[in-house]
Amino acid sequence: MLAIWPVVCLVLFRTQKVERALIWSILGGYLFLPPLTEFDLPLVPSMDKVSIPNLSVLLIMLFVVRHKVRFLPDSRLAQILVVGLILCAVPTVLTNTDPIVFQVLSGADPIVFEVDALPGQSLRDVGSVLIAQVLTVVPFLLARQFLSSEDGLREILLALMVGTLIYSIPSLIEIRLSPQINVWTYGFFQHSFAQTMRAGGFRPIVFLPHGLWLALFVCMGLLATAALFRNAPEVQRRQLLFAMGYIAILLVLCKSLASFAYGLVLTPAVLFLPSRWQIRIAALFAFVAVTYPMLRNFHLIPLDAILAQAEAISTDRAHSLGYRFFNEEQLLERAAEKPVFGWGGWGRSLIRDAETGEIISIPDGRWIIIFGTFGWVGYLCEFGLLALPLIMMWRYVRKFGEATLSPYIAPLCLILGITMMDMLLNATLTPLTWLTAGAILGYAEKRKPRQARKPRFALSGALMQGDAPIEGKRTVL
Repeated sequence: MLAIWPVVCLVLFRTQKVERALIWSILGGYLFLPPLTEFDLPLVPSMDKVSIPNLSVLLIMLFVVRHKVRFLPDSRLAQILVVGLILCAVPTVLTNTDPIVFQVLSGADPIVFEVDALPGQSLRDVGSVLIAQVLTVVPFLLARQFLSSEDGLREILLALMVGTLIYSIPSLIEIRLSPQINVWTYGFFQHSFAQTMRAGGFRPIVFLPHGLWLALFVCMGLLATAALFRNAPEVQRRQLLFAMGYIAILLVLCKSLASFAYGLVLTPAVLFLPSRWQIRIAALFAFVAVTYPMLRNFHLIPLDAILAQAEAISTDRAHSLGYRFFNEEQLLERAAEKPVFGWGGWGRSLIRDAETGEIISIPDGRWIIIFGTFGWVGYLCEFGLLALPLIMMWRYVRKFGEATLSPYIAPLCLILGITMMDMLLNATLTPLTWLTAGAILGYAEKRKPRQARKPRFALSGALMQGDAPIEGKRTVL
């Protein structure tokens, strides 16, 4: 499946318009390719269900379809954050060349036995990490250019709704029979089976890393359907209302308290609030997501009060949240030893038993993972790049109002904002997050008054078919 996905992407680009082909190449890979499997090639990052679709669409854009690909955003701050996110890999690798050794002391006059070691990183690892960082932001950069029109924004919402409806079938099967789809299809289970049991039943996982990822995707599908319903012509509203109710029931059956709360609060917002208020709420989410890790790092978050509120809702959820906080405290102490550029990859930022090397602390939130791996530089670049489109849209509506805005931009801002909030609890940063953020950034850049200028950096390529351009395609200058 991993090997044939580039062919699937090529077929999509040959048969669909570029916006739909781009979205479904990445979304389809995320939903249906096997988790935890990869091609582990030397000197390059592992090729998995995320990197293969990203690389495929980039190569197809460059060498098959006649489109110029602009690799840098127009916004100067966005340029800095993109370059910083990619290049922070270099000092991270170069400051982590020392191995981490696990030892056992034996006897009264201690004899040291070296049990195992995590190898240090070297210069040859720089290229692999740089490529991985570039592939990570490919959906962001391509969506900024090709999905920032009103048609592109609507295509994202439509894909989220259709993808959720398709995924509802295996999800309902797993809710009834237990999570088995990945086992039946690929021959293995991708997570702890115990974590799929909840409230006397099961929560689905299908081909995603965890049931929480699926629940968040269903929540995104619900918000997308609500947005399409609000802006649909009268003849389509009944079908969309039915789809919205069906997806809402599926969200309840996913048994994820956080995603259920997101859907319960934000679906009425999408249906009834003006666009300016939706964008303000999304910008507030982004502000909280960016500042919360900073405040946690300086111990300014009232953890006890938060746990007390969680205890009032659910004892089990309070215990789970307390476990996350405990792990984050340990990982923050570990990250404080290398705060600027982090510990690098290979699990070097995790807490391990000093003798056996066994991992004894598990990170949950994306913020603590990126902070431990790439330090303050990587954290500020990644979260800043995701938050920037929402801040730009907030500044635009504050200055110019909402009269000229697409009706689809505000719901996408809410989807991105709530995903950033969820990243405080879970590592739910996916290619869909980058795709959404890139589309919003491109739309915000088009709204910003600026003088005409030449593009800073663009590459183009095509599979030549004589001198005639491919019908139905247009070159973006």
